[in-house]
Amino acid sequence: MATKKRKKEEKLPVGLRDKRIPKLFGILLIALAVYLFFAFFSYTFTWKQDQDKVMDYSWSTMLAGDIHVANWLGRLGAIISHMFFYWGFGLPSFFFAAVAALYGIDLFTEKPIRNRSLLVITGLLAMLYFSVALELFIPDTAFPLGGALGENIAKWMRNTLGIMGAVIAVILIPILLLFWLINPRTASWEDFKTDMHLWWDTIAFGRRRPPLVEKEEEKTKEQISPKARDEEPKPTTLRPGQRHPDDLAEEERLKAREEKQKEILKKLNPKKEEKQLELPLDDEPARHGNKAPSDGAELIIQEDGDKPSFLNEEEDFPGLQKEEELPPYDPTLDLANYKFPTLDLLNNYADHKIEIDRKELEANKDQIIETLLNYKIEITKIRATVGPTVTLYEIVPAPGVRISRIKNLEDDIALSLAALGIRIIAPIPGRGTIGIEVPNKKKQIVSLKEIIASEKFQEARMALPIALGKTISNEIFIADLAKMPHLLIAGATGQGKSVGINAILISLLYKMHPSQLKLVLIDPKKVELFPYAKLDRHFLSFLPDQEEPITTETNKVVYTLNSLCIEMDMRYDLLKKAHARNIQEYNTKFIARKLNPKKGHRFLPFIVLVIDEFADLIMTAGRDIEQPIGRLAQLSRAVGIHLIIATQRPSVNIITGIIKANFPARIAYKVASKVDSRTILDTGGADQLIGRGDMLMSIDGKLKRLQSAFVDTPEVERVIEFIHEQPGFPNPHYLPEYSADEDSQGSSGFKLSDLDELFEEAARLVVQNQHGSTSMIQRRLKLGYNRAGRIMDQLEAFGIVGPSEGSKAREVLYYTMEELERFLNELKNNK
Repeated sequence: MATKKRKKEEKLPVGLRDKRIPKLFGILLIALAVYLFFAFFSYTFTWKQDQDKVMDYSWSTMLAGDIHVANWLGRLGAIISHMFFYWGFGLPSFFFAAVAALYGIDLFTEKPIRNRSLLVITGLLAMLYFSVALELFIPDTAFPLGGALGENIAKWMRNTLGIMGAVIAVILIPILLLFWLINPRTASWEDFKTDMHLWWDTIAFGRRRPPLVEKEEEKTKEQISPKARDEEPKPTTLRPGQRHPDDLAEEERLKAREEKQKEILKKLNPKKEEKQLELPLDDEPARHGNKAPSDGAELIIQEDGDKPSFLNEEEDFPGLQKEEELPPYDPTLDLANYKFPTLDLLNNYADHKIEIDRKELEANKDQIIETLLNYKIEITKIRATVGPTVTLYEIVPAPGVRISRIKNLEDDIALSLAALGIRIIAPIPGRGTIGIEVPNKKKQIVSLKEIIASEKFQEARMALPIALGKTISNEIFIADLAKMPHLLIAGATGQGKSVGINAILISLLYKMHPSQLKLVLIDPKKVELFPYAKLDRHFLSFLPDQEEPITTETNKVVYTLNSLCIEMDMRYDLLKKAHARNIQEYNTKFIARKLNPKKGHRFLPFIVLVIDEFADLIMTAGRDIEQPIGRLAQLSRAVGIHLIIATQRPSVNIITGIIKANFPARIAYKVASKVDSRTILDTGGADQLIGRGDMLMSIDGKLKRLQSAFVDTPEVERVIEFIHEQPGFPNPHYLPEYSADEDSQGSSGFKLSDLDELFEEAARLVVQNQHGSTSMIQRRLKLGYNRAGRIMDQLEAFGIVGPSEGSKAREVLYYTMEELERFLNELKNNK
């Protein structure tokens, strides 16, 4: 039988897991290292004879018959050596051969190669450093000591820092790098040597023992006398019934440890001395990393038996550790290598900047003054503030002039200037002047790159900073979505609404880490937000049974909104348990490790819901959409859920009083009529905008005219692709499960023959975890949402779980696995 098995193994095809593959690669790497070493070594003697032959080489040199080189390894050795020494790193190229040899040895000896990244990095850095150092300290030599690379870097350092500065830099760099890699614990020379030894072990041998272990071993060795160390242990002859000294020593050690445990228990509860102690942990996560301790752990001491259980002071009693030793929880550690998008992904529209046309300003000023004089209105002062698309002319009327007279001349001034989109602000709040906004003849593009690159955005101390654009005074305007707390956007087709939404989303992606923000995107038009689908494992959140991360179907929108309401209620429950008033206080406590994840606590990311076309949803679903939107708008601010709703039709049947009351922040692009402007802003003006990103923003009743930041579709796709190419979370961020009332009542008419194949496994899973959740069945058994829902209905029908309770998990009616197994056996017998 063994012979047949061996023959079968011998016939296995060569695959990636075949142990022969890494050995073959190891042999090839070792051979390459040997080849390079002899080629390099030969080059140090033969470079003069071969240099003119390989200086302007091409691969045809390999085939030429009249070329003879002196390198020991022929033409290929001469060409490769010339590349490494003359054009590359010079003499330090030997490091490359050494790294290849060590890597090959590891592969051949089947050592884990994951520890070799530090070796490769160290080798490359050493090549570069010594290349520069040789050219800096020994310049202008015939032999390429540092190669062309080292020569150019050394030349640049001499020109930039001077000779003395370059020397200091070369001396300082390895010292700083050494301290960075070693991270010595103290300034003690002995500790530093120990850390150096451990660091070298990590590089050369791919292993590292904890420093504290080595120190304890050294202390133990010091406590032993030299005489005892020199003597070899002698075999001990035992008489019948006599115990070995080592056994006695082990027993004494165990007794000492048991006494220590009793002392620990006395410290925790001096009045209670029992063999069994139940110690509920404080409401805080674990002390190490991001892992949490077991909730309600039971600590047991056994005084008799063959194998007594001993307590570990640090592991079993985390409350004894000092508070200052606790590392704060870092939510970004799950994606520690995540890189934020770079500015070069966005287009630069600096070429489109328009210089101020003073002739245009003077002409408009004279025309305004003349028009006002025609109606016998005198002014004492006029001043112009030039913006990217609109210029604000501030006038101070003469004493006795009524403001209403100037306000009524809005159309006449527009006619005299032959311009569209003139708006009169009478008066400008807090300025004591009257403003006349006149569009510029040549518009300037406000690029999103300029806004994001600005110091105002980069240093913004906001929870959810969004880049909106520039004011008419050419100032960058940044707002905090968390303080708005919701945003209502309206505008006719083609006036910049979708571009504005993209600018808001991209600015959030530039500022937030995936662990801090989740986006719920609803796009009934199915074409505006689809590029963001690639961010499903980074920033998006959606229903578990949803095939596409962007919600487009109306029935799924209803489910998504109700699911967000469930999430909101769950978050309020967590805030209540944590005695926190809002998400900032809650997350602060969680980061400080004052909340226990085993009791349901978790870090709460911000959730931003974006609906691109709200009117279409209201027309198709009506109250089913308006009711959860109203709940979210009223209550979700404190728990970090914020809404951005956009619509083309700001009519009263779309934007109802409930929605307007809970959306104090509103943006209006150009609309068709004054009625639409009053619907969205409670005042006119949006009908007089000039389009193409020109907008009015109302925050708490105060209007501000802005030019929206422009970001094109290719820019959006580049940013999304940059994030998509990075590793994301293992699973998407799912919203809580939600099903309509008729889908969640269960059924009592199931037949035994109709039970799902995974019914028993799902029953065991639910009872074992004491948690009745469809999403848990779906994820743990890797099922679709619909099938998991049917299994949950079957579990309810057979009395294993209770009925649905909305946002809460179903009650599990079986408390032990023994009871469940008896029930399942009865079901099998009845089949």
